[in-house]
Order: sequence, then C-alpha cells, then structure tokens
Amino acid sequence: MKKRLIISGMCFFISVAGMTLGFRQSAVAGIRETKHNLSVSGPGPIKALGEEDLCIFCHTPHQARRDIPYLWNRADSTANYVPYQSSTLYSSVGQPTGASKLCLSCHDGTVALGMLGTRAAEVEFVGGLRFMPAGPALLGTDLSTSHPVSLVYDAALAAANPALAAPATLTPPIHLDKDQQLQCTACHDPHDNSYGKFLVMSNQHSALCTFCHIQPGWATGAHALSAATWNGLGADPWPGSQYVSVADNGCTSCHRNHGGGGAQRLLRQAAEEDNCLGCHNGNVAASDIGQELTKPSRHAVQDYFGVHDPVEDFTSGLVAKHVECADCHNPHAANDQPGANPGDPPLVGGATSGVSGIDIGGSAVRPAVYVYEICFKCHGDTRMLGRLPMTRQLDQQNTRLEFDPANPSFHPVAALGINQNVPSLLNPLTEQSRINCLDCHNNSVRLGPRGPHGSDFPFILAREYATADLTTETVSSYALCYQCHSRTSLLANESFRHRQHVVEAQAPCSACHDPHGVSIIQGNATNNSHLINFDLEIVQPDSQGRLYFEDQGTFTGQCFLNCHGVPHEPKRYRPMGSGGPLP
Repeated sequence: MKKRLIISGMCFFISVAGMTLGFRQSAVAGIRETKHNLSVSGPGPIKALGEEDLCIFCHTPHQARRDIPYLWNRADSTANYVPYQSSTLYSSVGQPTGASKLCLSCHDGTVALGMLGTRAAEVEFVGGLRFMPAGPALLGTDLSTSHPVSLVYDAALAAANPALAAPATLTPPIHLDKDQQLQCTACHDPHDNSYGKFLVMSNQHSALCTFCHIQPGWATGAHALSAATWNGLGADPWPGSQYVSVADNGCTSCHRNHGGGGAQRLLRQAAEEDNCLGCHNGNVAASDIGQELTKPSRHAVQDYFGVHDPVEDFTSGLVAKHVECADCHNPHAANDQPGANPGDPPLVGGATSGVSGIDIGGSAVRPAVYVYEICFKCHGDTRMLGRLPMTRQLDQQNTRLEFDPANPSFHPVAALGINQNVPSLLNPLTEQSRINCLDCHNNSVRLGPRGPHGSDFPFILAREYATADLTTETVSSYALCYQCHSRTSLLANESFRHRQHVVEAQAPCSACHDPHGVSIIQGNATNNSHLINFDLEIVQPDSQGRLYFEDQGTFTGQCFLNCHGVPHEPKRYRPMGSGGPLP
C-alpha cells in the first residue's frame, strides 16, 4: 500500500512538473521575440549585458517571494501613485494592487530593471541603463492619464454606470482578478505580443474596448462604422497606429489608455476640440469644421479649456460659461442618419444624436429629443449669451422662455404658431409648419458644412439680417426673413404696410419684431402679438409717454409711439381695401 502511494505521488509530481514545463516552454516561446525578453538575447534595445535567462526578470522557480503568487522575483515599488480620477468614474480608485503593482515595478521607473530577488548583484544592462527609459512604456507614478486599475468591477459598478458591461458577461480573454478587481492583465498579456502592445486580443474596431465599454449608440455611430481614411495632409490623426480608417481605430481615434493629453476621459489631446479637429479638418472627414470655427461669428470652442464636463447640470445655474464640440455632439452616438419629424419640432438625429438637452419646461433630458433642446442648454436658463444684440422694450435673455407655447407670440419652433393667417409664407411652409433653430442659425455658405459652427453674419445667422436703422431694403439686407417670408407679399402690404416702414422709412424688421418670441412673463396677447417688442434705439415713447402696440384683430391695430420723429398717437392700420387712416 505504501509503495503504491509513493508511486502515485511520483506520478502526480511528474505530471505537474510536465504541465509546468509545458507552460514555461509556451511562455518562453511567446516572450522570446518581444520587448519583454530582457535577457542578452532580447530583440529590443533594453536588454541585459550577459544574463541569459528570459524569465528571471519577473519569475524564479526557487526562492520566490512568498507574499505574492506567480513565483515573483522582483521587489515592489514604494512609490505613492496619483490615480486616475474623473467626474464620470463611478468607482473609487486607490493605490495599485495585485498584478498592476507588479507591472509597475518596471513601468513606473522607480525600481532598477536588474534588481532581482535571486541575484546578489544588480543585473547590468546595455549602455549602463538601470531604469525604464523615457517613452511609451514609462508610465511613471502619475497614473492620472492612464486607464484606472485596481478598481472593483462588480455588478454595483455596472448598475451605477450603464455604459459598462455587467461583469458576468466578461469572458476570456478578458478577466478580472480573484478580488473582482480590474488590473493591467485585463487588457495585457505580458507573455504574448501577438496583437501588439501585449494586448490580450485585437483592438481593431475597438473590439477590446467595447468588451467593457458599451456606449449607447456606438454600434450604429459614424465613428464605429466610417471607412474614411487620412488623405496624408497635415498631422497624422493616428500616430503609431497600425490601422488606417476611422472604424478600424475606433475609440483610439480620440482616447489613449496611457499618457493621454487630457487626464479626465483619457483624451488624446488636452484641448477638447483638438480631439475632434484632428479628423474634422477636411483631411479625414469630408468637411473642414476647423475653418468654420475661424469665422467672425462662431461657437468659439477655442476660447475655453477644461470647463466642459459630461455630467454638468444645466438646471443648477452653476455651469460656467463655455462651449465645446461635445456640448452639441456626442462622439459615441453621432451618425449619418439625419433626424426628421414632419409636422413636429425637428428631431435630434445624425450629428446631434445622443446629446443631452433641456426641454421647453426647463427639465433636463438625456438624450435630447428635439434640436431646440440642445440649444436651450446654453441659451436658456443659463443665459450664457450674456448680452442682447439690441435694447428691447421687454428685455429677455432666456431663449427657452421666448419660445414658450404659452407666449402671446413666438416663431413656431417648440409648438405651432399662434397666428393662423400668415399670407407671406413661402411654399411649402404653412401655418401648420414648424421650423428649426438651424433654419436661422447656420453656416452662411450654402454649400459649406451644415450647423451653427460659424458664420460670416452676426449671431451665427445663415443669411444677412440687417438690424441697423435707416437700412436700405434689398433682397440681401433681409435675406434671413425672405427665406421663409415672400418679399413680394410683404412689400405688397398684404398683411401690414411693410413697404412704408421698411422701404420708405428704412426701418429694419427688428425695429418692431423680436424674432424668437415674447415671453408670457412679460408680454400679453394685446400688445405683443406678431412678435412685437420694440427696439428702443429706434422706437421711442410718444408725447404722452406711451409706447405700445394694440392688436385689434386680423391685420388691424394701432401704435402709440414715436419713430423717426413721426408721432403715432395713435397710428392705425386696417386690412387692404377696408378704408380708414393707415400709418
């Protein structure tokens, strides 16, 4: 019986030894031609002068450290690390632990590469090198620009952050450690460089990133699907990448797992817009948005740095003034499918898919449903505009309130307009139509990139809209108005004596009309229908101090004011052919 036990034990030992030897041979074969071969036979510039053992720089079969598995042969770094932090990180990240701490014993540059537990003297390296030299492999002790490690990745974390996959769905080659922590080894296999950068799998099309990160809209988004390539002009948008298209590079077009220019969210470039304009400069994407952002009137993304935050609350009143590409675009969800919703406010879609917003009632919506909700984030309750283009009788800087459907008048953006008799509307527009913020605020070059990036006209207007008094009326001076309203109808006085005011008196449209609308908080249906809100630099009170318009029905009303020295005390107007005094 005793003899059988001895023989059985020997067989078990031989079996385990064989398995260990097989694993060692496999690992050695995988490492031999990689930069992790630090022995004298290593293919890279960082290698020992005479040490022949490949594995000894990390492992040893004898006299290994007992406090760490893996037959470890190196001392830990005693450095204090600066961990990654972000407002969008739903976990607490402390000092590195487990396998990550072992990796850092070389990659933080504080422990000599040749300082091994089983060598009495430090192993010498070519050129007298002792520590990890400067370069991509040197992470240092500031890990704030590296993907977080040693964090607990459990069901609670996935529930708190819907953009993370449930840990139960993570399958090999992705794995967490025994403590349910995400370590360097979740993405890297130090023994196998088949996919480059010692990745556990190919990251083409962001296959590795999307194992854990499941950003809403990514699978159908342009940045996941676009076959666009760099035309060779300007700076390479993907330096060091083996991939040549937007889709192939995927997440790494904008993000770097180690050493990114922007710490939070691991952006490649420190300035937020530079991460977009590296491609959206006409050298990868078809349109040169960078050029649009140099126009006289623009969303000046270049003027702000480090202010935007994806979790900023526009209902709090605490968001600092700024504008960045990501305020209007969600790079994970942007796609080539334009939004449409005939008869209703234009739906968010295409380049604005997946963006947050503020609805007409002032509540936050994620994502925005209608285009105007995106605009209300900055041009609503936060009042980031800061000033009005002119001095109005009723001063209102909150654009959301100007478009409130309860108002006495408003352009039909958030709801159908109140006035159901507008003879000047150009086909196909009718009184049942709704319009879009982008119908008025857009590129001034018709064939240029769409969107309110920049314009040659003030207030990022798509067409000229003269607001100066004594402006000569032409097709171009009020081109913005004439793209929806028939110039012929207006100057034929079909609804009001526009010719006498705009052509003969040379008063601009804006002298009487406030184009967004008049808030119910300040105005009323009698005095502020038809967008009436006088420009006080042109229109003054009459001799009795009165300054108002009075609506008296269809195409009928009277004004009490003084304009260009002409007293209206009052001046009345009536429909064409009805007789009576007219202004």
